[in-house]
Amino acid sequence: MQDHGHSKAEIAKRISGEGQASHLRDMIYGGIDGAVTTFAIVAGVQGAGLSPTIIIALGIANVLADGFSMAAGNYSGTKADLDDRNRLSALEHRHIKEYPEGEREELRQILELKGLSGALLEDATDAITNNSEKWVEIMLTDEYGLAPTPPAPMKAAIATFAAFLVAGIVPLLPFLLGLPNPFLIAACATALVFFAIGTGKSRWSLAPWWRSGLETLAIGSTAAAIAYFVGTMFHI
Repeated sequence: MQDHGHSKAEIAKRISGEGQASHLRDMIYGGIDGAVTTFAIVAGVQGAGLSPTIIIALGIANVLADGFSMAAGNYSGTKADLDDRNRLSALEHRHIKEYPEGEREELRQILELKGLSGALLEDATDAITNNSEKWVEIMLTDEYGLAPTPPAPMKAAIATFAAFLVAGIVPLLPFLLGLPNPFLIAACATALVFFAIGTGKSRWSLAPWWRSGLETLAIGSTAAAIAYFVGTMFHI
């Protein structure tokens, strides 16, 4: 489990959100999908007994087209989250102007649930209601359950596409380089990618690195086995 420092500067940086891996989910999602879908194509075409040229053509098409599609989908979904956040922010600003006492009571009850009481509760409520932006931020987080940091659609899309591209090209490299036994090498290399992604993501979880790695390896291997089996049904 990662630890962090407790100096004044380190605390300020951490609380402000600087330096955090906010697009970890996007990279893991893109990386796993890139390796799975590309190797699934390689396994399926290999199982069908088709030529390496077809594997390369379909694989590159998948890396570029499917990677862009995933990135575009992630962008659209993240943009929808951002648009909804902006809508709720505008709604709260309007409510503060039209129903100040009601909104103040909502804030007061939120702070009370956090453990504040008595004069401290009233002072905190007064202080926050004097800053409408901070007031709305608290309402978005505690009333609507939104994350404190607004989503970044373009960064999310780039992270997804980059991870998809890097992981997705691995199963194709043995064929692109003309190596002997390319399918065996591709299978081993892709398995290492699955395991590496799993061990990498364990840095942000309580699971042991080896368990996280094996879990991701099992997911990818299952997808590849299904594709290979389907390909053998159409063996030429």
